[in-house]
Formats: sequence, structure tokens, C-alpha cells
Amino acid sequence: MASEEMLSVGIDIGTSTTQVIFSKLTMENTASYFSVPRVSIVDKELVYQSRIYRTPLRDRIFLDGEGIGEIVAKEFDSAGVSPSDTRTGAVIITGESARKENAAIVLEQLSWFAGEFVVSTAGPDLEAIVAGKGSGAQQYAKVNGCYTANLDIGGGTSNIVLFAPDGRTVAKGCLDIGGRQICLSSEWTVTYCSPSARCIAESLGLQLSEGLPASPVDVRQVCQRMAQLLEQLLLGEESPLLHKIQTAGSSQFVPPYPVQAVCFSGGVADCIRHSGQDALQYGDIGVLLGQAIRESGLFQRFRMVDAQETIRATVVGAGSYTTSVSGSTITYDPDLLPQKNLPVLKLTDREQTRCIQGDWMILHERIAWFMKQTDSRRFLLALPGKADPSYEEIRQLADALSRACEQALYPEEALFLAVERDMAKALGQQIRLRSPKRGLVVIDSVQLEQNDYLDMGRPVVDGLAIPVVVKTLIFG
Repeated sequence: MASEEMLSVGIDIGTSTTQVIFSKLTMENTASYFSVPRVSIVDKELVYQSRIYRTPLRDRIFLDGEGIGEIVAKEFDSAGVSPSDTRTGAVIITGESARKENAAIVLEQLSWFAGEFVVSTAGPDLEAIVAGKGSGAQQYAKVNGCYTANLDIGGGTSNIVLFAPDGRTVAKGCLDIGGRQICLSSEWTVTYCSPSARCIAESLGLQLSEGLPASPVDVRQVCQRMAQLLEQLLLGEESPLLHKIQTAGSSQFVPPYPVQAVCFSGGVADCIRHSGQDALQYGDIGVLLGQAIRESGLFQRFRMVDAQETIRATVVGAGSYTTSVSGSTITYDPDLLPQKNLPVLKLTDREQTRCIQGDWMILHERIAWFMKQTDSRRFLLALPGKADPSYEEIRQLADALSRACEQALYPEEALFLAVERDMAKALGQQIRLRSPKRGLVVIDSVQLEQNDYLDMGRPVVDGLAIPVVVKTLIFG
């Protein structure tokens, strides 16, 4: 059976720590000789992990891009890997680091380490999912058939994801709760207090002021309140305070089913697991927050799951779980790959139906509006597709797509199309008949939402499939 190995890199620049890992992904055509090809990632092997570094900062506003670059370059060298060796993976910037003034610039500067198809990404929702996969929570949900939440609690944020028994993500979100939301000297003087931590303190009638000493009792009360808020979130309860501390750019975590099991990852997870640490060991509330969570109702209400990875969950997820593969019945021009940061324009079922019925103008209007909104002529059109479409339906849809693109795009501009259902090859062939000179990539078996971005790599396993990464790009 045809198979192919790819070296994947994960680089995580978090609020407190920066890490690098390398994984080996094995892709294989898992279909029988007499079936339609189906390429899957059949194995993931962690082959190198860096030590954990403190994230370099110039000050509270700017990341130290040069310092971060030196760390990454050093770890590539230690692993014996050059950027051209890496074929997939992610450079992911998370937590408070994503809100620094130069976050986007630093991410762009790091992208050259990442080979031709390694994505640069930020965004709390994606981080929640990546960490939940890296911690083993998704796998636990699938093996044990239960709704499993992962709370990835780092320095600046708590990223929360809920996995269904089949491994699907059914809820995700993020709160400004983390170990470095309050920083303290060895004498309990407040050296930093975030707006969210101040908000939580005020809800208790307490005041924490930078430069002034804090009462250990007051700080512990704030940590206990943070633990209570996490418990409220998992129970699906709402409160004005939860809304106030929801991380900018994140989804609201609304569990559609009761949470049955809980897994903790992130740096604070180690503080939850290990008692007896010096309360101010890290110059922040990380240890105290871990203690408050361990003593909270979370441990009484939910089944606790041991994480496979704690502080490394996000970087392992970034290096091993960000990449998936398209379906194997696809149409593409090889010269158009790879592609990075294609903004997604998603059609609704109703809009797709109108296209099939011959109303191509609705598609033309959506494309024109989207290009104006994004100030870009590059985009990827995402369609729901249809189960078992008739030949006539595929022909009509291809006709609408071709006519709309003739009006909205220049002749030399390519059309990038993703369909959820398995119909990309047939649809692509019909589009090619109508627009033979237009560059074309049509993939399927990829689920996308409006405001997502898609990256596509070079074809793998004898050209049968395309590696893809769905992501968000959100900076504070």
C-alpha cells in the first residue's frame, strides 16, 4: 500500500513558555485495491522535544522577536533539522503573547523556519482544540465513549474544549484565567494585575493594586473564584462575570451535552497535580490557582482524566494534530500548491440550492462582497455539497460557479473550492469543461466555517490527497 512520511514541526509561543517539537507523520492509502482511494494519517511519532523556555519579552507590550528566533534556530540545530526538511506543522502563538503589539510580525518572521507548508496561526478557539488533542482528551472521549472537556490553563488564559464520544469538537471557548494574570514579588507585592483579574477581585469586594502589598488571603480568594468560574462554565451556567472575562476573539463555551470527564493541561495543570510547592515559586498565582482548582467542586462533580501531556499539550498538538488530509477524489493544478492563509467564504445550504437551480447571481454578489470585505482577491469558496448528487445537479452547480467567477474574477485568477461532501472530482471536471484556462483546486471531505482560513500543502501519497490545516488568525 502506498505510504509517505512527513516531518512536522510544532512551535508554541505562550504567555509564559516557548517550546519546539518535531513529529513524524505517516500517511497511507487505507482503501483496498478495489475501492476508491482514501488517504489517512495512520501514525504520529514524537521524535524530538526542546526544553521549556521562558517566553522572551522586550516589555509588557512587545515580544522579543529576536530572542524567540534564537530559541527556535537553536532547537532546529539541536534536532539536526533544517527548515526545508519540515513539510507540515504549526507555529502557534497563544494566550497573552497573541495580544502583544508585535505578535503578528513575530509570527511572520518565524514562518521561514517552517518550510513551505507550515502554518502560522493564532486564536484561542484553535488553541483550545489543539491542546485538547495534544493532552489526549480527544482520544479519551473516543475510547471511553463520553463527553470529555479539556481545560488548558496557561499563564494568560484557560482554553476549554468539549469532545463528543466520536471525537468531534462540540464546544470551545476561552477565559482570561491563568497563572500570570497576577504577578507577585516574594513579599506579596503586586507587580502586575490584569484587567480580568482586577475584575474578578472587584466582584469579591477586593482591590489589588500594582506596587502595593496584597493579602495572601485575598489572593487565595481570587484564585478560588477563578476555580468556581471554570466550574460554572463546564456546568453550562451563565453569569455577567463569565462574559466579562471571556477572551477576545473566542467563542462562548456552551456545552450542548453534560460534561462527563475533565482533563487538565497547560502549565497550571502541573500545579494541580503536585501539591507542596512554594506558593510564589514562579512569581505569580500559578501554584495558588492549581491548589484552588484541586480543592474546588471540579474534582467532586466530574470524572478526572490524567493528561498524556500537560505543559507540552499545545506544542504536541501543534506539531502532530493540526494537519489533516483531504478526500482522495479531488481536482487540482499542481502548480497552484501549496497555498497559505486562504480566507474562507462559506455558502449556506440555501445559497447552494439556489446555485443548483441556476441563480448564479447570488454567488457573484457574495464573492464581490467578500473580496471587498477582506480587501483581497484570494479566497476559498466552501460549499456544503450534497449526498449522492445527480449528474444534472453537479452540472448546474458547476455552471453557476463558472459563470459567477467569470464576472467576479480576472481570467488569470484561480478558483479554490472546498466541498464537505465527497464530490470534488466530479464537480472539478465539470468546472474545467466550462473554464478550461482558469487555475483550479477542488478538494472535499473538509469542514469549514465562515472566518476560517485554510492552508493546503503539496499533494501526498502519489498525488492522491492534499494535506490541509483549518485555522483562525486572531490577535488581540
